[in-house]
Amino acid sequence: MKKIVILGGGFGGLYTALKLIELNWSKTLPEITIIDKNDRFVFLPLLYELITEEMQSWEIAPYYSDLLANTPIKFVQDTVKNVNFEEKTVDLANHSSLIYDRLVIALGGKTPTNSVDGASEYAIGFRSLENAYRLKEKLRVLENSDRESIRVAVVGGGYSGVELALKIADRLKERGKLRIIDRGSEILSKSPEFNQKTAQKALSDRQIWLDLETEIEKIEADQITLSYKNKKDIIPVDLVLWTVGTKPVKIINELSLPKNDQGKIKINSQLQVENYPEIFAIGDLVECDDEQGKVLPATAQVAFQQSDYCAWNIWATMEEKPLLPFVYQPLGEMLALGVDNATLSGLGISLNGNLAYLARRLVYLYRLPTFEHQLAVALNWITSPIATLLK
Repeated sequence: MKKIVILGGGFGGLYTALKLIELNWSKTLPEITIIDKNDRFVFLPLLYELITEEMQSWEIAPYYSDLLANTPIKFVQDTVKNVNFEEKTVDLANHSSLIYDRLVIALGGKTPTNSVDGASEYAIGFRSLENAYRLKEKLRVLENSDRESIRVAVVGGGYSGVELALKIADRLKERGKLRIIDRGSEILSKSPEFNQKTAQKALSDRQIWLDLETEIEKIEADQITLSYKNKKDIIPVDLVLWTVGTKPVKIINELSLPKNDQGKIKINSQLQVENYPEIFAIGDLVECDDEQGKVLPATAQVAFQQSDYCAWNIWATMEEKPLLPFVYQPLGEMLALGVDNATLSGLGISLNGNLAYLARRLVYLYRLPTFEHQLAVALNWITSPIATLLK
């Protein structure tokens, strides 16, 4: 039996596996194995809802064992130690090595915090369930303290920074004193104008301060040092959140694969690693271009679409069918702007407020992995308000 091994169970890896079992195989379905160091899949676009308790952990981060229970896909919770490309084997920390006929590298990226003194020690990232739990606990401690104001600095004025700042502002209400720090001249610089202006109003309504064209020089336990036009300013803080940057995980640096100057794996238009047609790579750890040659952002939407092409092209190489070049279809952009509020722009539609919030929820409900999980989450959304009223 042919074997497909997928390194990483995020958007790229998990959805590639789920797509593979839907395809029409002329012979036996290959053995498909996902390897991930965590026991849960995390739907990152909805992770912000944990901070305001609009959603629960099981909805956003279901266990792989539950998600894959009714599928032929195998899951191994472990850490990848090495890949032998000559022998076509994957070495794991706690399990026997796995042999592959096709390999998918979708290990994702991590937020680098080593560029600023003190960031690794005192700043909290926000791209994992553990990050969300740590942030919630820190907020709980601050909320139960006797301090009049809770001072929060969010590093990064991109999608993550803006969404996170607004969720925290709605949670802390009058006690929250928030600021967003970004080296650019505007927030959401790559966002559609409608979303950008709607987000700016939401930030203004909550009195969130913007430190633009500003660099961070140092982060300490209770203060940060900022630099604006060569002038330094020391700001007292209770909490620093770091949302900028993405770099490949450590193991990628150790693999002898072709990479660009940023350490990202080089791939062709069919998502195959250069010089290794049996290996596919998708997600944050590759530099992927659109049809105009513009580098695509490291977002869930890009990884979601790559997974379809990745699965098809794996199938095509094993069924001797033509491969398809990856074509990205921009479907619009959605941002959560606090509790029960969002903005949406794309496909000729621009929405904000409660209607955009509902549309965003429905779109992400559709994108949740497996029909069983979608159904469980949908039923919970329907019944939760009723249960609250009956209390």
